[in-house]
Amino acid sequence: MDPLFELNDKLILVSGGSRGIGKELVSGFAKRGARVVFTGRDEDSLESAKKELAEDSSEVFPECCDVSRVDEVEALVNRVRKQHGPIDVLVNVAGVNRRQRAETYLPEDYDFVMDINLKGAFFLSTEVGRVMLENGSGIQINIDSLNSYAPVKGMAPYAMSKFGMVGMTRALAAEWGPKGIRVNSIAPGFILTDLTRKVWSDPSLQQWGIENTPLKRLGDPKDLIGAAVFLASDASAFMTGQVVRVDGGFSSAILWPVEF
Repeated sequence: MDPLFELNDKLILVSGGSRGIGKELVSGFAKRGARVVFTGRDEDSLESAKKELAEDSSEVFPECCDVSRVDEVEALVNRVRKQHGPIDVLVNVAGVNRRQRAETYLPEDYDFVMDINLKGAFFLSTEVGRVMLENGSGIQINIDSLNSYAPVKGMAPYAMSKFGMVGMTRALAAEWGPKGIRVNSIAPGFILTDLTRKVWSDPSLQQWGIENTPLKRLGDPKDLIGAAVFLASDASAFMTGQVVRVDGGFSSAILWPVEF
């Protein structure tokens, strides 16, 4: 493997790694020699993911953690340090959504989304950040969304949380850069996961998504591995505070239905 993209023996912590995009990233990192700790809120899902991921590597370790709870985040980072050593890379994937009109949101609906997507990401980033500051190096990758470019109707708090994540990425990059820590984001486009397949099963919606994506297909979680490996490796050594959009070109242009 090109040493620029080397991940061998790096310790990577992935929140929300028991399913969807997170699980695919855990697999991608593990296949390239990294040791990967991944979190989830459900013990059964974690165990199921562990069995599946064990086919790629024996160096994958599930940890139950609700990132919306700061006490659980602190305990997680302490466990990981004691059991596996310093964390080289953090990947914030954990996220939730509730699709409903803005005026119907109750405070508890809002808190559910924001506490996991933004508050959880921030306090996991800062808890791991303290360790990285001690070591004088580290990499953090945040999984953003197309919604930080163009919010999709019916998910206002989700879009707000992702705009906040972009701000967090840039702020931490500026603050921690002089200390040797790089912070970047990946913004996926329309990705088919177990959670989104129901939405995209509508033929008219799927056609709209494909027609408005220059590469003329919906994404797969595997499509994010390349960007994640790039950002987790020395290949991106002079890059921080950036959002890498992996969306098939959706955010690059408005595709008018006009033939040329």
